[in-house]
Amino acid sequence: MRDVESQLAYLSRGVDRITPEAEFRQKLERSVKSGTPLRVKYGIDPTGIDVHLGHTVPLRKLRQFQDLGHKAIIIIGNYTALVGDPSGRDETRARLTKDQVEANARDYLEQVGRLIDLDRAEVHRNGDWFARFSFLDVLELTRKMTLGQISAREDFAQRIAAEKPVYLHECLYPLMQGWDSVEIKADVELGGTEQLFSLLVARDLQESQGQPPQVAMTMPILVGTDGTRRMGKSLGNYIGVADAADAMFGKIMSIPDEPMRQYFTLLTEIPIPEVDRLLDPALNPRDAKEALGRAIVAQYHGAEAAETAARAFRKRAAGEDPDVVPEVAVSAARLDAAQSLPAFLLLKELGLEPSASSARRLIEQGGFNIGPDREVVTDPKAPITIHDGLIVRAGKRRIARVRLTP
Repeated sequence: MRDVESQLAYLSRGVDRITPEAEFRQKLERSVKSGTPLRVKYGIDPTGIDVHLGHTVPLRKLRQFQDLGHKAIIIIGNYTALVGDPSGRDETRARLTKDQVEANARDYLEQVGRLIDLDRAEVHRNGDWFARFSFLDVLELTRKMTLGQISAREDFAQRIAAEKPVYLHECLYPLMQGWDSVEIKADVELGGTEQLFSLLVARDLQESQGQPPQVAMTMPILVGTDGTRRMGKSLGNYIGVADAADAMFGKIMSIPDEPMRQYFTLLTEIPIPEVDRLLDPALNPRDAKEALGRAIVAQYHGAEAAETAARAFRKRAAGEDPDVVPEVAVSAARLDAAQSLPAFLLLKELGLEPSASSARRLIEQGGFNIGPDREVVTDPKAPITIHDGLIVRAGKRRIARVRLTP
């Protein structure tokens, strides 16, 4: 196990706050002296099925703890997900069913396994203990927090001021998250900056049960591909860890220049002096973005796939077709007697445009071409003769090869 100073230096990268920092040092000192790993907790509520790069910020920190020899504890919040984390929310979350939560949990773990060595981690579902709670147990838990403490939360205070409802079940969430730490005897808990309140609630609950209180380590909120709002599935500005290499690389290349330092710091292991060099204003930011894309894609798909994605992106940017063109099946039954489809329907059929109206707009703007000669078609209703292997292009980056099926 590394010495305390080198662990602190390694773990502090990209961290917004360690609360209390002095206690964290003391925990590390005891861990090094005794050879006992810290128990480091990260909780995930499976409210959706796509883990995106924003979720990976604390997960990457959890993996760093693992690499230093500490024990990663993953809490699958199958019961807290039924409540819905109110942190950073300006309205109540939609309710999920138990079946939805469990299905999401299985998908989450598969994706989390891309970052965390699950064979060396503990994985718990908090329903394992909350399902045993009686109503008296719930009442006892609520005695640990006052209404004043709850209403002082920034998100709740904002909703109350805006005359938006705060439901009683939401007030249970921080207590439930805190109790998870009691159950697994956490030394450290990881989370986003907006979760600090809940992470500190755990300290009070642990002390009430005679346990040493955990340290809260919070990370900044990753901005999405729009460069302004937090990354989120509902905002459509996210990069999923399950995205294909080409798609992931392309999304990274689309981010504005401003958040690149945050992406380098939170999502890669590239040394900060090298990041400073890449982000030198005298250099082309495109080169820095390409280095960022390679580093991130390599984590999830390997270095070879990252290089292939970078090469394909450069070819598309230069107006060339990628080395591998994705095939999309088109049923021959969809074609008319002349074995053709209107241009706008072909784009929609291939999934290159989400709707007929957007396909029409793209075609009218000259963004549609077909075949080796890149024949441009500007009439959305123009009949396109379909044959097996026909290459269809939409805009600069979307391309598909027709595979005719019976």
